[in-house]
Amino acid sequence: ILELFAGRNVILNTPTGSGKSLVAGAFHFKALCAGERSFYTCPIKALVNEKFLSLCRDFGPENVGMMTGDASVNPQAPVLCCTAEILANIALHRGDRSDIRAVVMDEFHYYSDPERGYAWQAPLLTMPQARFLLMSATLGSTEFFEKDLERLTSAPGVTVRSTRRPVPLEFEYSETPLGERVSELLQMKRAPVYLVYFTQRAASEAAQDLMSLNVSSKEEKAALQEALERVKFNSPYGKDMKRWLRHGIGVHHAGLLPKYRILVEQLAQKGLLKLICGTDTLGVGINVPIRTVVFTQLWKYDGAKASILSVRDFRQVAGRAGRKGYDDKGYVIVQAPDHVIENKRAEERAAGDPKKQKKLVKQRAPEGSVGWDAKTFERLMAAPPEGLQSRFNVTTGMLLLVLSRDTDGCRAMRQIIADSHETPTKKKALRRRAWQLFRALLQRQIIEWIPPQPSGRKLRVNVELQDDFSLHQALSLYLIDTLPLLDRESPDYAFDVLTLCEAIVEDPDQILRRQVDKLKTEKLAELKAADVPYEERMEKLDEIEHPKPRREFIYDTFNAWAAAHPWIENENVRPKSIAREMYERYQSFAEYVRDYGLERSEGLLLRHLSQVWKVLSQTVPTSAKTEPVLEMEDYFRELIRG
Repeated sequence: ILELFAGRNVILNTPTGSGKSLVAGAFHFKALCAGERSFYTCPIKALVNEKFLSLCRDFGPENVGMMTGDASVNPQAPVLCCTAEILANIALHRGDRSDIRAVVMDEFHYYSDPERGYAWQAPLLTMPQARFLLMSATLGSTEFFEKDLERLTSAPGVTVRSTRRPVPLEFEYSETPLGERVSELLQMKRAPVYLVYFTQRAASEAAQDLMSLNVSSKEEKAALQEALERVKFNSPYGKDMKRWLRHGIGVHHAGLLPKYRILVEQLAQKGLLKLICGTDTLGVGINVPIRTVVFTQLWKYDGAKASILSVRDFRQVAGRAGRKGYDDKGYVIVQAPDHVIENKRAEERAAGDPKKQKKLVKQRAPEGSVGWDAKTFERLMAAPPEGLQSRFNVTTGMLLLVLSRDTDGCRAMRQIIADSHETPTKKKALRRRAWQLFRALLQRQIIEWIPPQPSGRKLRVNVELQDDFSLHQALSLYLIDTLPLLDRESPDYAFDVLTLCEAIVEDPDQILRRQVDKLKTEKLAELKAADVPYEERMEKLDEIEHPKPRREFIYDTFNAWAAAHPWIENENVRPKSIAREMYERYQSFAEYVRDYGLERSEGLLLRHLSQVWKVLSQTVPTSAKTEPVLEMEDYFRELIRG
């Protein structure tokens, strides 16, 4: 706090529960007293919501605002909570002309996130007028950031580091079956217990399996019943959630609707939940009092490969155990692999009986899993966190923000790339990509030259674009170029516009797999009824894909477009029909979830519909919107809001 009050930039690298939030509060207070604006930013909306409410209590709701991309509350307030992308957009658009003087960047290790790391770097390149507080429990070496902050702001950057936890942790490697171990923890009064899984399915199945345990007393169940009386569990998955919660078991992962995740957090904060089965999402600073963290495994699949957890991931999640003001000690337990525990039990049962020992057949690890043991656990406890890695990139959305500045946006973009934390080779590639994107924007008249202004400005964003125009999807320019090729007079024009919007957002794989499963089930019944031979049936089933409306048109236009725009590199178009199918059938959210058995993935469906709606409303130009397209836009806005 003294370093911040002396006008320096501070990197705060201390454990969970050591008072980082107090330091951030003091920084906001200093700015408020000086009549300056301060921003608090972090990676996830749930944490932004939590900090917003906390700062409202500290400074009064009239002084605090929030922006998350989904919601905006009191956005001109002197203290503002926002996701990292919101601050990055302000930094890129306003740079040194923004009125922000104090920036708190929480969970700063997200700087290394492959997809979102640019958002943590952008403010460090463009806001010399601000002072920064960078906070995380797992940073690794920070000398580079100290020097770069001094280069940017002309004020020293200092690191305050400590490894001493106010609530010490006790570590254990367990070779007891999970159900028995959890039962022991409940008897030893070591709840709340956070059981860490690395798939949403595993977390949900674990909640069901643990229903056989006596988790809560009669009084605790009565308190839960009272707390849940006014809660609406009105989605298909609500019935399961309600049953688990009334038993004292919470489920927390990204596949849930936000309202269920928030409910679990609130009940846990009141001390009403004994067990929480979740993915590693709770490792991101959400204030849930947890006494014991149980890792069910030490590896995860990141979408590309299965590998042992990084030291940083392990420490972040383990750090949730033991909260100041609640516990004298936190407990971290790592379960040995299931097959190792089973083999140990079998050996114990066969001990002293040569016949049983001879017949003993040892179980093996499941195919595709990654092995770990007590040595893996010891390494993760002892090794320092990995160094942070720059993930800066240039996108059309970023370029549009910088070029829409009141000053010379081209020069500003060149400077941002030059100052970025990338290697000289990567900077060269970024300059080339920025030039290619610039030419593409110019050719489409999304930006246009203007007579030189006294400010140095030479370009402007086309004034005919809607106010919230956005190019944040990598293939936004493909969408803009392809819309004029659709037949506006066709009765399917609105559906085809929606299909193009869906084709440029990422694939929600779980939903697409369910579509394929349903089509295969229907096809199999049809083939059996027609007495088609087994081998032929299997061949025909292997050919089935998820629905791809206008696939030939989309692939042909994209291939031609990609050939003319080599900067698109590894991006690919992804035709699918989720939003379109829902709209064609005029299904409610709940009907679509039940139709495909997506109860565990309600949150994923909501995110997909939100992404598609944002492209439809913010990227499709007004000139391409007919009356049916506008009706479709309204339908999805109301569906998402509901």
